[in-house]
Amino acid sequence: MNTSLAVLAFGAAAVFPLYAVQAPRLGGVRVAEGRLAGAAAADPDVTVFKGVPFAAPPVGDLRWRAPRPPAPWDGVRKADAFSASCVQNIVDVRKPWTYEFMAHGATGEDCLYLNVWTPARAASERHPVLVFIHGGANTEGSGSVPVYDGTGLATKGTVVVTINYRLGPFGFFAHPELTQETTYHASGNYGLLDQIAAVRWVKANIAAFGGDPSRITVAGQSAGASGVRNLIVSPLAKDLFHRAIAESGVSLLGVGPARTLADAEQDGVRFARAKTAASIAELRALPAQQIATPPVGGTPFRWGTVIDNYALVSGEADAFAAGRHNDVPVLTGTNRDESGASPVPTATAATFQRQIEQRYGEKAPEFLALYPAASDEDARGSANASARDVARVTTSMWAAGRAKTAASKTFTYFWDHTLPGPDAAQYGAFHTSEVPYVLNTLAQSDRPFTADDRKIADVMSSYWANFAANGDPNGRGLPRWPSTSEQPDATMNVGDTFAPIPLAGSAGKLALLRSLLQPRPRS
Repeated sequence: MNTSLAVLAFGAAAVFPLYAVQAPRLGGVRVAEGRLAGAAAADPDVTVFKGVPFAAPPVGDLRWRAPRPPAPWDGVRKADAFSASCVQNIVDVRKPWTYEFMAHGATGEDCLYLNVWTPARAASERHPVLVFIHGGANTEGSGSVPVYDGTGLATKGTVVVTINYRLGPFGFFAHPELTQETTYHASGNYGLLDQIAAVRWVKANIAAFGGDPSRITVAGQSAGASGVRNLIVSPLAKDLFHRAIAESGVSLLGVGPARTLADAEQDGVRFARAKTAASIAELRALPAQQIATPPVGGTPFRWGTVIDNYALVSGEADAFAAGRHNDVPVLTGTNRDESGASPVPTATAATFQRQIEQRYGEKAPEFLALYPAASDEDARGSANASARDVARVTTSMWAAGRAKTAASKTFTYFWDHTLPGPDAAQYGAFHTSEVPYVLNTLAQSDRPFTADDRKIADVMSSYWANFAANGDPNGRGLPRWPSTSEQPDATMNVGDTFAPIPLAGSAGKLALLRSLLQPRPRS
């Protein structure tokens, strides 16, 4: 922890206005469908509206259809409780992810709802808006996950929205019969269409909550970051948002021609056969739990987006090359220990050398000269060091690919702070560990946080709030964060220290990795 962080934290806190305790809190709003009554959030200066419908329930005949507009209601709808999460298997803990990182409570198909936290005292205010898309491998997660609580960022002047979207076979099932029944001749991508519908609803209604519809940031982590990437290149999302944040979800190792609709349809045929359903009508008649239960045996099904020539017309590399993308400022990065504090703790010299030879062919000797594997201990160190270098370099290369046809800036980061807890030594700065800091939600956890953790959270959430407000994380009292155009060979280290660092351990390693790492298909 650097010694200047206390001063930085004080300066970060001073960036944002304080709201007088005696001022009236925004209690009710009118959206397109009717009136809503909110409630006090954990901080009484913030109002929360939970369980707000942004689409019609995708049940019955609407299962596996694009989201429809929500129905209007009479009177005042109480918005003081979260909706059910979309259908998934609820697990309280899956290490390293403890209770605060997991979805809880009821699940169901009637799940297309969002939640809004606002610092506004009146609808006439215009605060920047951040729409957060949850992670969970497209098979789990929810806008009501405790660590996504919007109160912390709302206290810094940001309207925060979390959303649900259909998951697993409900959100990403493609089938020839479904393709034929649509006017746009595509199927699958229902989860992505839900995300687009949610952002469209926010743009149309967020002014009622004191939000600024001309300053909407779409943000997400892991699968949510992939959702953000899809929104960046989707023609259906054009002009719906103005900045984008992708946490642990951007690199060149997955950019290129994505999975085709034809491929996904064949998987869908196999899925229907496993459910002994002869038609989509029969599949729609099955109970949700029967759809959700994975078939026994056979190749596991992959649930993710496809190139359908509707929501997605090409992979990212092609979209960037052709300039077919939403040109908005982007903030993106990766964590030091995405796969644990020792990503390859059992590597041996022989296995590491074999993997490098298979991966890089004639370039393998050059790679092994820079990342040696003379002993098992050397191999483990090189496996870890190269994994972290690759993550930073591929993120930078993704940004460089977008920059060829983009006028807006990209800011990249490398998160290195270990989340405290009994398993800290094993998991380190693991996948998702930055979320409670950037969303300022340490209070949602019972981990043994210290004053240093709270200072880091203040600085990180200030960066995120600044970016939502201005398309740039920099602000008064914060260490300077250069864009990739300013320092193309560096990234911003955030967490234990706040300063730019080289992308790789040496100039030679950087040059080698840039020559080796090319786009690969993303599935």
